[in-house]
Amino acid sequence: MIRLFVALDFPEDVRRRLAGLGGGVPGARWTDADNLHLTLRFIGEVPEDQAAEIDESLAQIAAPAFDLVLDGVGVYGSGRNARVLWAGVERSDALSHLQSKVESALVRCGLPAEERKFSPHVTLARLKDASKDRIGRFVEERGMFRAGPIRVDHFTLYRSHLGKGAAVYEALSEYGLG
Repeated sequence: MIRLFVALDFPEDVRRRLAGLGGGVPGARWTDADNLHLTLRFIGEVPEDQAAEIDESLAQIAAPAFDLVLDGVGVYGSGRNARVLWAGVERSDALSHLQSKVESALVRCGLPAEERKFSPHVTLARLKDASKDRIGRFVEERGMFRAGPIRVDHFTLYRSHLGKGAAVYEALSEYGLG
């Protein structure tokens, strides 16, 4: 079995800016700069032969390159149930179009359709028992964050290796847009 997801990665300067937002929230497990990405679709565990079929299906996607703007920060969950700090994404029809093409390609490979609405974001940190006040201060102090426009000219199929520490992401295939 192999654990997969499809994502947009960012240039190093953008990853550094995103990583620079981190800090000031005890109980936050910050995402390593090299792992910062925008997930188009989490796939999960699949047999290796299905991974090859997924790769072939994703390679058939035709979509234009586009510009993306990261905009603001926020939190999923509230109070003691706060679980993720994120950087937001300015509304983008091109991004939604690409995500829906990825979703269709994966469903054609026999994967169940994603039930959750696509909510584009970059996970900055996962939270465990973080102070509501510190989370509020983080969002207030960094709420004006903007990065971009960032040229998106490809998307990537990643393998996720789980271990004792943070997951390690391995790019398996890149698919050009244009």
